Order: sequence, then structure tokens, then C-alpha cells
Amino acid sequence: MCSVGQVEHNLYLIKDGAVRAYYTSDEEELTIRFGYTDSIINSIKSFIDQRPSDLYIQALRKTEALVLPRSKYMEFIKSSPEMLNMHAEIMQQLVLSMLEREMDLLTTSPQERYKRVLQRSPQLFQHIPLKYIASYLRMTPETLSRLRKS
Repeated sequence: MCSVGQVEHNLYLIKDGAVRAYYTSDEEELTIRFGYTDSIINSIKSFIDQRPSDLYIQALRKTEALVLPRSKYMEFIKSSPEMLNMHAEIMQQLVLSMLEREMDLLTTSPQERYKRVLQRSPQLFQHIPLKYIASYLRMTPETLSRLRKS
């Protein structure tokens, strides 16, 4: 999977396992996205503009993924109006999820961020270790633990 400085050439469909997309800032790892069973992940910005990625994608446990090269994906979506519409729907869902993420980050209360992600993605807590969820929510693992207990 992709690392910082590499150009992303693939989409990954997670068949089993869990991964995270993150970047580093002043030696701090900041988790921005997760992938787990039946989800798609990659370094989307690099995939689209074919420039080096600023993200790492890391397996959090043993992961099996189907790899779809960008060239094959582009052929596929151009093969018919239906496939192009499907691509547009996928992009729409991606934009909506990114807007949700942005709202999470703008919400000042850690408790509110926790509630929002729990409502939106309750399965997250079944697939992803808590320390990475805490990073995603921009809080310490201890704060997340307290919130889960309350």
C-alpha cells in the first residue's frame, strides 16, 4: 500500500482486516481515515492527481485486499454511462464523508466528536484499536476511554 512520496496507482478493497491512512506532523501521527472489511481505501489525492502522496497507509492487523490498478479503474468507469454514474455516486459519498470528518474536527467538544463518530460508524469500534480512533478524533486514548465509560 502507499507511503509518503509514492504515487498512488491503486484502489484497495479490504476483504478482511483493517488499515488506517495517516500523516505525520512534527513527529505526531494523525489518523485521517480507516478501511476495514468491505471498504475501499487509498491515498485519494495522489490517486486523482498522480503526484506523490503525503499519506501512509498502514495495516493495523492481518489484512487481505483486492488491488485495482488506476488504469483498470479508469477503463471500467468509462466503459458505460452506468459505470460513470456509479463512479459519480462513489465520489459523492467520499465528499460527504470528508465533510462529516471536517465537521468532527470543527466540533470543539471531545464528547461531541465521539458521539458523532459512534452514530456514523459504530462498527469502527469493532475493527480499529482505540489508540487509532483516539488519533482520528484528535484526543488522547485516555480521554476516549473516559468517554466510552460515561
